[in-house]
Amino acid sequence: MIRFEQVSKRYPNGHQGLDNLSFHIRAGEMVFITGHSGAGKSTLLKLIMCMERPSSGHVHVGGQNLRDLGSADIPYLRRQVGVVFQNHQLLFDRTVFDNVALPLIINGTPADEIGRRVRAALDKVGLLSKEGSYPIALSGGEQQRVGIARAVVHKPALLLADEPTGNLDPGLSAEIMALFEDFNRVGVTVLIASHDLPLIAKLDHRMLTLHQGRLLQDGEGA
Repeated sequence: MIRFEQVSKRYPNGHQGLDNLSFHIRAGEMVFITGHSGAGKSTLLKLIMCMERPSSGHVHVGGQNLRDLGSADIPYLRRQVGVVFQNHQLLFDRTVFDNVALPLIINGTPADEIGRRVRAALDKVGLLSKEGSYPIALSGGEQQRVGIARAVVHKPALLLADEPTGNLDPGLSAEIMALFEDFNRVGVTVLIASHDLPLIAKLDHRMLTLHQGRLLQDGEGA
């Protein structure tokens, strides 16, 4: 599903985001990326989404070499990927329903299909009763659940998350990780960047550890 081949990313200011990084994630895996702040976790996710381009090396997603993608092809790639952000990035002037519906509207999904799929996604994250609420009325954990529903509403094959529990207490963090595991069980490939080592250690999943843009360790969880 995801393959990095000797990928490096150097920014114009000289910062080395990634340094000769190689790994392969199979379809259907759930994998954590961890490492110190600035280790390259977010850069790695941005390369998968074509928000950044590598300075050298090759990134493959779903068998496609992203170097071959032109700017017109990038939206098609992103329709196959769901992304969950640490700060939710919800629109606070729109209801929960409208926030989750946004990817479907952008994709041109028929209106009758939008309602069914949005409510199914909200049901999966336990927020069906909140569809008419505004994000400001929700707790931090509920806002993150809305972000997850929005990320999966278009049924992506790949789900990326960048520090999805960074602002949550341990109990809520465990609940959010359990949701990711639920999606993984039905075949979604899940890649999560996180520095929450105590939580990751409790979960039995592969972990890629980065250090200064290099792959320090590739191993299973507890």
